[in-house]
Amino acid sequence: MSKMLPAIFLGHGNPMNALQNNTYTRAWSRIGQALYRPRAILSISAHWFVPETGVTIATSPRTIHDFGGFPQELFQVQYPAPGDPMLARKVQQLLAPLEVSLDNSWGLDHGTWSVLKHLYPRADIPVVQLSIDESKPASFHFEIGKRLAPLREDGVLILGSGNLVHNLRTYAWGHHMPDPYDWAIRFETSAKEMMLAGEFRQLIHYETLGPEALLSIPTPDHYLPMLYVLATRQQGERITFPVEGVDGGSISMLAVQVGQSSLL
Repeated sequence: MSKMLPAIFLGHGNPMNALQNNTYTRAWSRIGQALYRPRAILSISAHWFVPETGVTIATSPRTIHDFGGFPQELFQVQYPAPGDPMLARKVQQLLAPLEVSLDNSWGLDHGTWSVLKHLYPRADIPVVQLSIDESKPASFHFEIGKRLAPLREDGVLILGSGNLVHNLRTYAWGHHMPDPYDWAIRFETSAKEMMLAGEFRQLIHYETLGPEALLSIPTPDHYLPMLYVLATRQQGERITFPVEGVDGGSISMLAVQVGQSSLL
């Protein structure tokens, strides 16, 4: 394939975004419309955070409703995209000698389908998920992202789904949406500056970035998918932010795109 697809990290936020028509979901739809159609999608979601590296191999991955306390309508959502066992085995090969299990029990969790429902609503592009090994440091995940980068030249959209800032303890549940916390804005702004400057080492070692980073990233699960995407950047490629905003005061909805949208 002659066109290299971008790699994209999306701040997925509240699972209800799967059903809603709002600023964020409309922006996701525009991203899907702006890309050359990928032959497959490799998703790294914050919600498959387990003590190993695995990749889904099912031909018809199930839609996982991995949440509670939401309206029944959300539990009825299905995203019946096919799987791609050949891509799963290709991922396994690219990451060798790292042990990567071929997993037939997981499926597509809401970190994946809540955004893909807007990017590709027909669910007709094969999707494979890669787990995040919770026992490994951020540097390990960045290196995996670098080894996955060749997939972009093979028509595969590498999609990270999480949130740059994700602090549920300070999130404003309910209808009242406060202004973003100052610490959230400061960390997001500094992180964007580092990305634009190509200073990824600081982002990998985010624990050293001070109290604002620790408030923004109390656990690494939603942050690490962004590192996978940044790691695929090739020399000279631009980084852009096609979606911005903070939800509930403490959830960054920032999208990070490495490379150009092919149809723009």
